[in-house]
Amino acid sequence: MMFKRLIAPLAALMLSGCSLFGEDADPALWVVKDADTTIYLFGTVHVLKPGMNWFDDGVREAFDASDEVVLEIARPDADAIAALTAQLGTRGGPPFAPEVDAAARDLGMPAGAIDKQKPWLAAMTLSQRAVQRAGYDSGDGVEATLSEAAENAGKPVKALESVRAQLMLFDGLSGAAQSAMLDATVKELPGTKARLDRFVTAWAKGDAETVGRELNRTAQAAPELADALIARRNARFADWVAARMHQPGTVFVAVGAGHLAGKGSVQDLLGEKGLKVERVAY
Repeated sequence: MMFKRLIAPLAALMLSGCSLFGEDADPALWVVKDADTTIYLFGTVHVLKPGMNWFDDGVREAFDASDEVVLEIARPDADAIAALTAQLGTRGGPPFAPEVDAAARDLGMPAGAIDKQKPWLAAMTLSQRAVQRAGYDSGDGVEATLSEAAENAGKPVKALESVRAQLMLFDGLSGAAQSAMLDATVKELPGTKARLDRFVTAWAKGDAETVGRELNRTAQAAPELADALIARRNARFADWVAARMHQPGTVFVAVGAGHLAGKGSVQDLLGEKGLKVERVAY
């Protein structure tokens, strides 16, 4: 999920706003099961149109049927994330290229405001600003809704990753990969609103492939970026699901929607392990 969490693979897709009444959404949901184990796979997003109703119908039924909920990270503490982000994302060195500073100023930031940020954090900061300017409200997000619902229902919530581990995915990138990420972000800033509209509409319709393309676009700016943020994590998530299939029970697993789309998705990797993943019709 850059987030009020600056920690998801795409900073541009990390804020969300929901209200009780509004547009109905039917996002994609998958299931893998055997005689005594059922695992639902749900792709999360961090940007939603205000008033979009997604936590109902098949998604809610799968959630209610589950004994436990598994997210990428447990509900984070905003202050702790801010401190950790500042610790990992601060740099010395020369200012960024003029086009980066110009992009920041176009988004209402003072000149040189992000020059002390590492390129990965600068990319996230610019993306977050662009999302806000596009008119998308910041709010609790899909994961926070799931966490709250699990708490209310007395369901245990487990995490596949830690906040530090997610941030280290970016901080561990080479300088070249971080620069590629920042360059790609700057180039795509003017199209942020159109991209978000297209992305959210696809997610609401259950169009997983379009969602995956949009979520993974920035990561594809460099092979190293795609490997660190998508491929290796997909492999870890698939390994976790395959191992969990050896224990009985019903589990609701929610990870970023980009991990459940395209070649090399979690579903593809599970198929290679001999597990059958089916799309849930609802």
